Amino acid sequence: MEESEPLLSGARNPRGSGSGPPDGALGGRGPGPARSYGAGAEPGADAHRELCISQAAVFIEDAIQYRSIYHRMDSMSLALYRWHYSRICQGILSFTIFLILSLAFIEIPSSLTVTSDVRYRQAPWEPPCGLTESIEALCFLVFIVDVSMKSYLIGWKEFLKNPWLLAYIVVLVVSVADWTVSLSFVCQEKLRIRRALRPFFLLQNSSMMKKTLKCIKRTLPEMASVALLLVVHLCLFTMLGMLLFMREKDVQKDQERRLYFRNLPESLTSLLVLLTTANNPDVMIPAYSKHRAYSVFFIVFTVIGSLFLMNLLTAIIYNQFRGYLMEAIQSSLFRRRLGIRAAFQVLCSLEGAEIHPLVVGVKPETFLQMIQKVNMKLYRKEAIVQAVGAQAGGLLSADQFQDVFNELDKDTVKEHPPRPEYRSALLRRAQSVFGHRYFDYLGNLVALGNIASICMFLVVNADKLPSERDDFVLGVLNCFFILYYVLEMLLKVFALGPRGYGAFFSNIFDGFLTVILLVLEISTLAVYGFPHPGWKPEMLGLLSLWDMARLVNMFIVFRFLRIIPNMKLMSLVAGTLLDLVRNMRAFAGILVVVYYGFAIVGIGLFQGTLGSPPGNHSLVYANSTANGSAPCGTFEQLEYWSNNFDDFAAALVTLWNVMVVNNWQVFLDAYTRYSSPWSKLYFVAWWLVSSVVWMNLFVAVILENFIHKWDRRGQQQPVPGVCQAPYQMTVELMFRDVLEEPTEEELVEKLTQHPHLHLCR
Repeated sequence: MEESEPLLSGARNPRGSGSGPPDGALGGRGPGPARSYGAGAEPGADAHRELCISQAAVFIEDAIQYRSIYHRMDSMSLALYRWHYSRICQGILSFTIFLILSLAFIEIPSSLTVTSDVRYRQAPWEPPCGLTESIEALCFLVFIVDVSMKSYLIGWKEFLKNPWLLAYIVVLVVSVADWTVSLSFVCQEKLRIRRALRPFFLLQNSSMMKKTLKCIKRTLPEMASVALLLVVHLCLFTMLGMLLFMREKDVQKDQERRLYFRNLPESLTSLLVLLTTANNPDVMIPAYSKHRAYSVFFIVFTVIGSLFLMNLLTAIIYNQFRGYLMEAIQSSLFRRRLGIRAAFQVLCSLEGAEIHPLVVGVKPETFLQMIQKVNMKLYRKEAIVQAVGAQAGGLLSADQFQDVFNELDKDTVKEHPPRPEYRSALLRRAQSVFGHRYFDYLGNLVALGNIASICMFLVVNADKLPSERDDFVLGVLNCFFILYYVLEMLLKVFALGPRGYGAFFSNIFDGFLTVILLVLEISTLAVYGFPHPGWKPEMLGLLSLWDMARLVNMFIVFRFLRIIPNMKLMSLVAGTLLDLVRNMRAFAGILVVVYYGFAIVGIGLFQGTLGSPPGNHSLVYANSTANGSAPCGTFEQLEYWSNNFDDFAAALVTLWNVMVVNNWQVFLDAYTRYSSPWSKLYFVAWWLVSSVVWMNLFVAVILENFIHKWDRRGQQQPVPGVCQAPYQMTVELMFRDVLEEPTEEELVEKLTQHPHLHLCR
């Protein structure tokens, strides 16, 4: 459930360090353990027991997914709740979000063309009116069911407290109204508000994206101080530049002013681009050519702006965002602990009803019955069951109940199947040799030779026509390498066994490549015969079989990735990259939202602005050459015609090119001339959001992940003879070492505030 985070109050101490009530008691507010009676509990002991176990199972599922526990707890609501958050329903919802976002590629203006270049682009296929609108209607129905289910399950009071659900309904109402207007105008209206609102559906469906967005919002005030310094710095040097480069009679000496400091807007733009170093040293050359001293102006501006202020902004974003993100993760930890504590309280009340009212604890049998109902990964469920079995006999206390679920933070350790046992001493010796890591090193050396030979012949034959090439030597080498790969695969299967060979991903990858290479080589020899002097396989279609074999050979370079775990620093860097891929979903999702929104706005502002190449159009600079060619470095001369906002796909690529800030002054200049000088505001806003804010957040996540892994590497000492399992980081686990456990009082206080779970007070 994506409700607002529960508010945490008071200082947190590690669980068990405070002087709170004993496990299971409610702060002295009741004589015994909590009693849990759902709003729709059925009469009878068996029905009540079944309901309590179902409630506890749902609480555990909420804890696993960091969801809020404030939802209805009667039997029918629990069934609806579990159905709504099942894989099928959530998969349908995710697919619906993907589908409605993807409509932008086929809606008018359609992106279904081979190229986005305005010079060569053909008229795109345009969907008939009603096609995309029908798909939208189905998506809206799914969203209406989703928001209705969420609103019902949390109850009216919680619904009014949840701004995301309220905004969800508002966005749906506006989108449906705009959809109705589109049908009324037979899809001929130019402005479609609902397109800009679509990213909200992606945003509201991710709890981590909401946390990240909240952290970004809270970081903005701290960024404002440095941003103000940047504005002052920019304005000050703009005025100094306009005073330094005043108009002169000599045209040669007046180039700096005419090109970069002609008026206030152009001066600001030139120095803003210099802040990103995109136009360095071009902006300095005219003045520097006139006098050496002018270089001081540009160097001082770059040092203060780019090296000091921009890096200071990065430091502030990292520090503040890290603090706010840690607070958000702290609330996620509280949600998990609260969900587990609620499950304990429900099961504890069940034991109290069956054994004695003063009993505080959960029987292992009841726990195992509950855990079987929980939807979770099988290896985690088995680990939890083993942890319960390792506990001493008797009832599980609240602390023991919490400790059992620490298995949720652990990853699976894959055990490789045992190697086959051979009776012959010779076979055992051969097995030891071919199963040794040095045999892998030999395979890497052979693969390196394979790559080197292919690269050498590509360089030698680069300037030769296919008819002039003699591929005899390369054909012989190719046969040798492929035979070695086949032999290596067979020997590894012999040493490790079929199951042991398939237990390693690297072996599966190598074996897959080897089979492909063998099939291609046999096909090549069958068609063209064995290699001989003057051997020239013909070109059949796009690639001949021979070229296909050489192309597949290049994939052998991935064999070297297997050496990464054996090199500590390289393993650390590679592990950081892999963790980033897993943890960047929230940050990438926000980037998708921003890209989508800016692309839709850009299409509305600049669609059709560029038109066809103007040739000798008056918009081309007056100092164009006599034959009408555009000045060097301009949009026309660089032939950037494919960078436009004529369709959604082209808009995304254009925004990407501007985000990289390489030559982004060319886009500023072109759209100023073809559209309006105010178009600069759009591109500057995009630069601020993408390059300044988001890229700095990306750097912050990389630093935090790498520092945490580095510190962990320094603390852990490898045990000789023990295979260390790879440590996989998640955003929640990244800050786990510095988070504080919620106290018993806090957990019990929040449980007593549950609107649908009635606890004894």
